[in-house]
Amino acid sequence: MKKILLGATAAAAVAAGTFGVVSANAAAPAAAPAAAPAAAPAAVTADADNGSLRTSTHLTVEAATKAAQAALDAAEQENQRVSVAVVDRNGNTIVTLRGDGAGPQSYESAVKKAYTAVSWNAPTSELAKRLVNAPTLKDIPGTLFLAGGAPVTAKGAPIAGIGVAGAPSGDLDEKFARAGVASLAK
Repeated sequence: MKKILLGATAAAAVAAGTFGVVSANAAAPAAAPAAAPAAAPAAVTADADNGSLRTSTHLTVEAATKAAQAALDAAEQENQRVSVAVVDRNGNTIVTLRGDGAGPQSYESAVKKAYTAVSWNAPTSELAKRLVNAPTLKDIPGTLFLAGGAPVTAKGAPIAGIGVAGAPSGDLDEKFARAGVASLAK
C-alpha cells in the first residue's frame, strides 16, 4: 500500500510542476521585436599576390559518390559484403555506403581506414607495417591501421581517402578501395 501511495504522490508532484511550467510559459509576455541589426561591415578583400591565400583541391560529392559506388561494385562482383567510406582532406566524411549484408562493425572501420589513409597519404596496408617500429601509432584517435584504406591524391597531395571494411581480409578491402580511387581517373 505504501508503494502505491508514494507512486501516486510522485505523479501528483510531477503533474503539478508541469502545470506550473505550462502556466508560467502561457502567462509570459510576448517578446519585443528585435532591433534592426547594425549594418554589416564591408567585405575585406585578401591580396592573393602576397601569398595570403592558398588554393586547395577538394573532391566533390558527386566524385566521392562515384568512387564509393565503384568500390562497392568491385566488392559485390566478388560476393563480398562491405561498407565504403570516403573522407575529405580534413578527415570529414563525404559519403558512406553500406552494402547489403555488411557487418555492423564495417561502417565505422571503413571511416577510420579512409581517415588513416588520407592522414598519412598512404595505403593503410603500408601504414600497418609501420606499427612494428612505432606501435603507439595505433593509439591516435580515429585511426585504424588495417589494410583497406587508400588515399586519393591530386597534384601530389592527398585530397581524400577511401576506406573499405567487411571482406574476410584487409587485402580484399584495399583492392576494393583502390578500385574506387581508379574510378576517379576515368
